[in-house]
This record gives sequence, C-alpha cells and structure tokens, in this order.
Amino acid sequence: MKKLLSITLLLLTTQAIYAQDLSKVSWMLGKWKSVNAKTGNTSYENWTRISDQEWSGKGFRLSRTGTDTLFSEKMTILVKDNNLYYVADVKENAAPVYFKFTAINEQGFTCENPQHDFPKKISYLLEGKKLKATISGDGKEFSYYFDR
Repeated sequence: MKKLLSITLLLLTTQAIYAQDLSKVSWMLGKWKSVNAKTGNTSYENWTRISDQEWSGKGFRLSRTGTDTLFSEKMTILVKDNNLYYVADVKENAAPVYFKFTAINEQGFTCENPQHDFPKKISYLLEGKKLKATISGDGKEFSYYFDR
C-alpha cells in the first residue's frame, strides 16, 4: 500500500512539474497570424488550454484569396509516460508524430524527434511580441513569424 501511495504521489508531482513548465509559455495561448510577403498566403495558429497537462492547437494556411486551405495541422502538447510532448497530426503522416520536449523556459521551448524524416526539431520562441516557430532537420530550417 505504501508503495502504491509513493508511486501515485510521484506521478502527481511529475504532472504538477509539467503544468508549471507549460505555464512558462502560456503567452502562446490564443490566436496567431502570419502573412507571407512573397506569396500572399496567410497562416494561422490557434492554441487553447484543455487542462494543466494538455493544450490543443490548430494550424492552417490559406491561399492569397482566402478560399483554399493549402495546409492544415492539428497539434497537441501533452504529458505522456512522464514526459512532455508536442504532437503533430497532419494528413501526410499515417499517425500523429511525437516530439519530446528537450528545453522549456519563459521565452519558448524546443522539441525533438530524431527518427522523424522532417522536421526533426520544432522550436517556438517569443521575440518581442512575435511568435517565431521554427522547424528544422537534416540541414534545412524554416522559420515563421506570427503576430496576434
């Protein structure tokens, strides 16, 4: 019984730590918009808090006219198996892809999955009032800047 109680307390403590970590980047909750100056396409990311251990996000890119969806992605940040993950779910992949958090602070976070084809690394950073999302791997890197 004592062992079960100890394990339960450890799991609750771990989840509380991840909740504190996520609160460091609560600035990213809400709606973000980015306009590509070259193409005129507009990208959006919307983040909501489901619970202290789970956030839900939706990303999509619209054509210059706003009538065609060029890309869409469902994103989740969650605690699983005592780790914090960024989960990307896009139609190009048969199953959601898990990126394990490797760093988090008040300015942002980095997640990695070295086994994924691309990206292998995802970073979100707050730069002034802008959200900078960067995907990278195998010598390639793309950054996207979002405003509220």
